[in-house]
Amino acid sequence: MNLSTLFNKGWRIVVVTAALLVGGLTQAAGLLTPTDGSLPALNIKDHHVSVVVEDGYAITTVEQVFHNPHSRDLEAIYSFPVPKHGAVSEFTMWIDGKPVIGEVLEKKEARRVYEEEKAAGRDAGITEKDSYKTFDISVSPVRAGQDTRIRLVYMQTTSVDTGIGRYVYPLEEGGVDEQKLAFWTANDKVSNSFSFDMKMRSAYPIDALRLPNQPQAVIQQINRDEWQVNLGNSNSVAEEGTQTSKSLQPAFVLEKDLIVYWRHQDGIPGSVDLVTYKPDNAKRGTFMLTLTPGDDLQPITEGSDWIFVLDISGSMSGKYATLADGVQRALGKMRPNDRFRIVLFNNSARELTNGYVNATHENVQRYSQEVSAVQPGNGTNLYSGLRLGLDSLEADRTSAIVLVTDGVANVGETKQRMFIKMLKKVDARLFTFIMGNSANRPMLEAMTKASNGFAVSISNSDDIVGQILAATSKVTHQALHGVKVKIKGIKTTDVTPKEIGSLYHGEQLILMGHYWDDGLAQVEVSGKVSGQPKSYQTNFTFPDKSDQHPELERLWAYASIEQMQTEMEDFGEKVDLKQAATDLALEYSLVSDYTSMVVMRDEQFAARNIERRNQQRNAVEKSSQNQRAATPVTSRRVDSHQPMYSAPRAGHRGGGAVDFWSLLMLLPLLPVLFGKRNEEKGTV
Repeated sequence: MNLSTLFNKGWRIVVVTAALLVGGLTQAAGLLTPTDGSLPALNIKDHHVSVVVEDGYAITTVEQVFHNPHSRDLEAIYSFPVPKHGAVSEFTMWIDGKPVIGEVLEKKEARRVYEEEKAAGRDAGITEKDSYKTFDISVSPVRAGQDTRIRLVYMQTTSVDTGIGRYVYPLEEGGVDEQKLAFWTANDKVSNSFSFDMKMRSAYPIDALRLPNQPQAVIQQINRDEWQVNLGNSNSVAEEGTQTSKSLQPAFVLEKDLIVYWRHQDGIPGSVDLVTYKPDNAKRGTFMLTLTPGDDLQPITEGSDWIFVLDISGSMSGKYATLADGVQRALGKMRPNDRFRIVLFNNSARELTNGYVNATHENVQRYSQEVSAVQPGNGTNLYSGLRLGLDSLEADRTSAIVLVTDGVANVGETKQRMFIKMLKKVDARLFTFIMGNSANRPMLEAMTKASNGFAVSISNSDDIVGQILAATSKVTHQALHGVKVKIKGIKTTDVTPKEIGSLYHGEQLILMGHYWDDGLAQVEVSGKVSGQPKSYQTNFTFPDKSDQHPELERLWAYASIEQMQTEMEDFGEKVDLKQAATDLALEYSLVSDYTSMVVMRDEQFAARNIERRNQQRNAVEKSSQNQRAATPVTSRRVDSHQPMYSAPRAGHRGGGAVDFWSLLMLLPLLPVLFGKRNEEKGTV
């Protein structure tokens, strides 16, 4: 049977990647100290986070004060998980009471400069990226008995899925870097004060914001377009008339991600939004185009098969009981005419079931017990497990592959391009839940994209129910496959992503690129639904000059760098691509796999002939941010006169039958992790 026949029969394969990081191997963000106790520990005295979400992206500013209570100068090394698509744009260190902004150099050069400044006893700092795992900040010296203050700023695009937006401030390190775990321990306690403040500015009306598991958070709606979130403590305060401190509450611990959800009102139309930056009308501009489709993808109601591919390697120790419980509950929710397979993998893969079994009460009980009895151990042969899971798929059945792992392969085949090659041999669409920080998100997202699937990251602090509800609609509804976007009327180049793949129910599409001149553009989005052609059109004007969003240049550059890295992982490292990625990071002052940001005294920048490009870029960005904050929220919708979509956006409230936002608050987390569709309505 050829692939087109399989496609027309609606073969959809779901891969759920969930590293259930609830066990003892995880590590929080914090100050690193050698596990052998060769150096005394420093303190995180203050930790303050400020977030602004507007116009399709978020800017996160983190200020910290490190304290050295010891009698000798020490180096501070602070580590935290890499935020999803987070581009570090500023690293500032206070020297002699004044802030000094860092500059980006090639990675080896930046480390050499930092080590030379450290050896000379001069104040210096460096921010480096450890692949997909962590950002590591080194500061030297933290003077004996004194404080050192730093600031880090990163930016990332945001999106809304099925009416729900989500922001994550990552603090829980995923525990996947065994070498780091073996050498370092992290001091994750904030001894004095902690705060998290977010401002949400949206021209599309928002019904509510929430922070799961943070009942002390204060959430306020400032006006129709603005919301504010405040969370924090102050753990010590000077008693009146004395110089002593009195403890108010336990120290804040940087061990759990902070997550903010926002829900848009029902009935908002599908839309096209355009944000641009073109300060010189004679030169090229940068654009971010966000397409939010209307809800016109129809539900699918046929039965399905479920294949569980379970990681039983040693890294799952401490997590496996939760994994087994989730599988048991998932099996218990299946309909009698559903079928399932269970594949286990560590150093190798084996099938617990002998092919598909019907989801009868007896089979559910039997295999639930067998899964619970497994003892995790050994390495992670992810390739072998996934290959066995892909075996024996039947074209006339909707199949869901549930892959439970942290996505860090360390046994057998580990090259990303080999996973891609395997997946391209079958008509398999991967819907990937990436749970936990420091999982190999780039590889999992690349696998998903290669299969025209859908990926979503999940934190331990998430309302997992809400994430599953959003993702389940990708399986229960049709999708627009083979998506292409054509822009005519003006010149556009360097558009990312190069290949879009598929658009699923409730999913937004974000495109970034460059454009020249100005004028009316004709935009068409096309693809196929169940094998039949489908297209949407509109037209709108690209402005000749706009100066409100200079951050777009960095967002575009970082997305382009990530795209180049994915290409090199798929096809092998190429000198020209590596150099192109390095050049982009240097031009736009971004911390990447190939570049780092270094801070030193102003006179040392001058002595080393290092141009202060990032200092200048930051000044432009800060000025624009202040201007935006002082003006009312502006709508960025550009297709109002000729709507691209005729239907309202997809939302979690379907026909008034179920308020899914309330469901987020009421349902337990894991029991519905692998929940089945309602037999009559075709939804969870």
